[in-house]
Amino acid sequence: MNNDVAIRLGFFFGVFALMAVWELLAQRRSLTTSKTVRWFGNLSIIVLNATAVRLLFPILPVGLALFAHQKGWGLLNNFDPPFWLAVVTGVLVLDLVIYLQHVLFHAVPVLWRLHMMHHADLDFDVTTGLRFHPIEIILSGCIKLAAVIVFGPPALAVLVFEILLNATSMFNHGNIRIPLSVDRLLRLFVVTPDMHRVHHSVIIKETNSNFGFNFPWWDRLLGTYRDQPTAGHQEMTIGLSHFRDAKRLTLPWMLALPFIGKPGKYPINRGG
Repeated sequence: MNNDVAIRLGFFFGVFALMAVWELLAQRRSLTTSKTVRWFGNLSIIVLNATAVRLLFPILPVGLALFAHQKGWGLLNNFDPPFWLAVVTGVLVLDLVIYLQHVLFHAVPVLWRLHMMHHADLDFDVTTGLRFHPIEIILSGCIKLAAVIVFGPPALAVLVFEILLNATSMFNHGNIRIPLSVDRLLRLFVVTPDMHRVHHSVIIKETNSNFGFNFPWWDRLLGTYRDQPTAGHQEMTIGLSHFRDAKRLTLPWMLALPFIGKPGKYPINRGG
């Protein structure tokens, strides 16, 4: 596990390149704003977030999982399940935690202020899946570390989960065309772009649905699943109804958004 960062980076660049080419060859929707401006801002956020994580976290989830195993911390470290079962359980538990975290960031207005930077993108493509405010990334990192301590998943489960989370976030934000029949089969096992695109609709009831990143089952089990957008995928409007200025897709504005922007009626507990 000493090479976990290199492994994750390898998957990141590989999946990103695959999705970028796929978007060129089979674009789902025409972009409404400058791709150059959006990509510069969104990719700059990625670099900033990666730097913040490396500087602020003395230990990352995989390393903490190894340490927790040595100390006997966490539920799974106090039982003796078969290793494969511990890995599968660990991945599923961590994915459920991230699903619940996502719901929480839509429910609490102060957290929504951070998360709405992700939703303020006016188009939907692979870089949208990496566009998160640095403070949200830091809070999410703390939640993942806490989950590792509480549940004690094996280090391999944490590594698999981290790779999946990164890869599926780029996949399910992809501006790619998948045949409807294939999509319906895929979304039984993984969140597809057509499934997650609904979550980026300006319509509040659609924004507050389809919270899953890796697996689609939590939305179905917990009543937050929505099959298709009301307006259809070609006609739906991406983003937030109160942020429609393409000039605000730059890095400084994105960083300032939680502090100067209004949350609107999108938070769940405000009737959205």
